[in-house]
This record gives sequence, C-alpha cells and structure tokens, in this order.
Amino acid sequence: MFEDRPDCDDEIVLVGRSNVGKSTIMRELTGHSVPTGQKPGVTREPNHFDWSSQSFMFTDLPGFGFMSGVEGEHRETIQTDIVRYIEDNADSILAAVLVVDGKSVIDIIDRHSDRGEVPHDVEMYHFLDELGVPTVVAVNKMDKVDAKDERLNDLCDRLGLYPPWQQWEDEVIAPITAKAGRISSLRTALQAHIRAAKRDELLQFVTD
Repeated sequence: MFEDRPDCDDEIVLVGRSNVGKSTIMRELTGHSVPTGQKPGVTREPNHFDWSSQSFMFTDLPGFGFMSGVEGEHRETIQTDIVRYIEDNADSILAAVLVVDGKSVIDIIDRHSDRGEVPHDVEMYHFLDELGVPTVVAVNKMDKVDAKDERLNDLCDRLGLYPPWQQWEDEVIAPITAKAGRISSLRTALQAHIRAAKRDELLQFVTD
C-alpha cells in the first residue's frame, strides 16, 4: 500500500497506463522535473508535488496495465494500490486526469474488448465516475495522430460519451501534446473543475 502521502486537503491526481506521458504532464503543470523514462514502470510509488502556501498538491500515480519486464503479480498489486489510494482520498481529489496515448488507445481498448475483458482505461474512467471524482481524459501525443476528430470521437464512443468530442472539450476531453508543452486544453478543463469546487484560490496552479 502506498504510504507517506503529504497531509494536503486537496489534490489533482494523474492516472493512466505506463509510458503515456503522466510524468511529462506533471512537469508541465508544476514546472519541476519528476522522474521520467522510456522504460514502462519507472514510477512505482506516487510522486507528490505540494505547495506549502496552500494545502494542495499534484499526484502522479504509478502506471497500470501491462509493463514489459514487470511480473503480472506486481502489476496487479500496483493497480490495487492505485484503486485503494483513490478510494481512500476521493473526498480530497478535486479532479483526476486520466492520461491516454492518443495514437494507441483505441487499438488497446478494442483488443481487450475483443477478448471479453473490460479495458483498464475504460474501467478506470467509470471507477472515477462512480466515486464522483471529476475526470479529465488527457489524450496525449496528439501530434502523432492523423484524423484527430475521428480518433477523439472513437474514444468518446469507447468511454460511453456521445460524440462529437467537442461537446466534452471544456471539462472532459483534452487533446494535448505534453512533450511539446501543448497542454492548454488540460489547463482549461482543470480550471473548470476547480471553479466548480469553489476553490478559485487554486487556479494559480493550473494557469500557464
């Protein structure tokens, strides 16, 4: 079980498969470097970044799902710990950012669905929804995607959201390219959730 969570009243969590760019997004949001790497599973414990001036932090949770070179039992333990962390701290989570790889997410979801399995990304999205945690789906690496509108509409369909994706743009679907620093749509969505929680004093942390 993850330990040593800073004592903060509010947080924004980043969740998603390994190697989808969560740590890069964390760096863009905080302006500080966090551990990143090409090898899936670099992040094994939550990375917290908190501000002493406010009881608020960003948390980059470990990646879930398949990780090359990581045993299945350990992957399952990590996923269980992620679920427990979110359940235990749901009341403090202002928003969750579910990060997916825009280029591969549809193929991954369909591959699992074809096997009769519930895809991890879809399962996590609905889990967060059931807990009442406002969720932004950050569709990363969009610079590598052709037919962007079609891809985003397909993702909405897989998540149970009615296309077109643009109707979810302000709060739910955020196409980004974190490596190039293009995350303005994510910032806009997070600002909307912070305002909805009446925590406008925290807007400074999601403003470029």
